[in-house]
Amino acid sequence: MTATQGAKLKNPTGWFAAGREVVRASGVLSDGAFRLYMHLCLNADRSNGRLRVRRADLATALRKSRRSIVTYLEELRTLNVCAIRSAVNQHAVGEIEICDAFWPYERTASVNVSNDEADYAEQVRRLFQARHCVESSFTPADQKLAAGFFHQRVGLDQIEAALLLGCARKYVAMLNGNISAPITSLSYFQTVVDEVGKLQMSADYTKYLRQRVARLEEQWLGQNTARIDHHA
Repeated sequence: MTATQGAKLKNPTGWFAAGREVVRASGVLSDGAFRLYMHLCLNADRSNGRLRVRRADLATALRKSRRSIVTYLEELRTLNVCAIRSAVNQHAVGEIEICDAFWPYERTASVNVSNDEADYAEQVRRLFQARHCVESSFTPADQKLAAGFFHQRVGLDQIEAALLLGCARKYVAMLNGNISAPITSLSYFQTVVDEVGKLQMSADYTKYLRQRVARLEEQWLGQNTARIDHHA
């Protein structure tokens, strides 16, 4: 069969170059480990093949148990598919780097990240993933955006207020039945971060937002539990 001339991608962004490296991986990995490998490939930084992620987030993304994820990671490590720098515990962030033989992109020179920037990004991640309306493993794109906020000197208090405001609006939309899809990217909040910067919200208003989001989240979770129970 010949390739169709002039074929175009439906979605020109977000794709991954699945070449001989992926074929090689498919020949040595179990089904579960290969699925994890593909998830890592799709979410790793294209410039270096690395991904900072928690095992718990991998388990959620792949709908597998944490024990299964540990098994698959060990398989990737043993077969030299990935180099793994484990976190201190299952709740902390570790780093996974896909080895050259299984990574189709040329690596660029590494850029050292300051401890301050890394700490800032970690706090942004925690704030971002704190709510049930967010489903994300904090991808390289999210990390890049967090780094941008750091270099723009956006305060963490502004980030928190923006995330709370964005989540409050999301929960209202969900409760009203206008939208059901979760938030999957930090970029969802980018314009809200700018909005909050212009509004210069007070600490008291941020406190109010925390309380409001907690109430809306509890209401939304209650509705979803009721629906699950009804259809069980």
